[in-house]
Amino acid sequence: MYILGIETSCDETAAAIVSDTKEIRSNVVMSQTAEHLPYGGVVPEIAARAHLDYIENVVDQALREADMTLADVDAIAATGGPGLIGGVIVGVMTAKAIASVTGKPFIAVNHLEGHALTARLTNDVPFPFLLLLVSGGHCQFLIVKGVGQYQKLGGTVDDALGEAFDKTAKMLGLDYPGGPAVEKLARSGNPHAYPFPMPMKGRAGCDLSFSGLKTAVRKVISEQCLVPSEGSNTASLLSTKHLPLGTISDICASFQYTAGEVVCDRTRNAMQQFCAAFPDAKSFVLAGGVAANQYLRGKLEILAKEFRLNLIAPPIKLCTDNAAMIAWAGIERFKLGMVDGLDFEPRPRWPLSA
Repeated sequence: MYILGIETSCDETAAAIVSDTKEIRSNVVMSQTAEHLPYGGVVPEIAARAHLDYIENVVDQALREADMTLADVDAIAATGGPGLIGGVIVGVMTAKAIASVTGKPFIAVNHLEGHALTARLTNDVPFPFLLLLVSGGHCQFLIVKGVGQYQKLGGTVDDALGEAFDKTAKMLGLDYPGGPAVEKLARSGNPHAYPFPMPMKGRAGCDLSFSGLKTAVRKVISEQCLVPSEGSNTASLLSTKHLPLGTISDICASFQYTAGEVVCDRTRNAMQQFCAAFPDAKSFVLAGGVAANQYLRGKLEILAKEFRLNLIAPPIKLCTDNAAMIAWAGIERFKLGMVDGLDFEPRPRWPLSA
């Protein structure tokens, strides 16, 4: 069985063909980084127009690399949400058009389920498992009991961790995407240079918050950019371009350290709940774009060992948005008879646990 997957939920236009034997025949990702770089973040209208420009060529390339035609594909899967609605519409309508013309089944995949099930593609993880999904738009703990069966333990009450990374980078004048830039500079910085607050740490439950941390970072940056004015008692504001590299590295390191402490504290609570409910389960899955952060992976791996859980994170190229995960989720759903009609409506919001 082969599924063509299409992913257009944010700023990557992607298509892939995956088999039920877990062979990734192709996985094409067209990044829109250049389009959004001048703005320091994703602009929804620009993203939607770029998807329209790229989608046909990306699907064609995925078929060519797989050495297949649409006749060889058993079904078409596309991200149906959540995401930037303009982009989601492009992917869904493309998939519906292909399904209509070829007579193949159409499968609408929840983007979050794509991330959640990737570990079953790469590592054959059995159900149930504990999932920490961390990306630019999402941050939540889920017990994955089966395809379409999710129990949410907690999530961010404001900003996602990936967004906090990107906003910190933007405030420091670093290039977009901000997460990798912050992680790189943090390696040479002092993680204890700035004692940022740790929202939610020590509280019961598994909810997270990063808005206050982001505000604290902004305050420190503002203070560091203030310098005495010549011949007066006032201070003038300098651009972050004038900050010493060491100061920027210290801010990055302190931010990353603080975020890691918060995530580990909340993860501990989630692991306690999961292990109490499923004492024989052995897997803790880390998924989403922020799962590519090696510092965070290292801290969570140490924590997982305390609970005798195996930390499983997909390869970095499958952590960020891609269509292979959508194709695989499509396979999992198709096997269970979970197909959708061509009247499916794209969704900007689509909680997994609903």
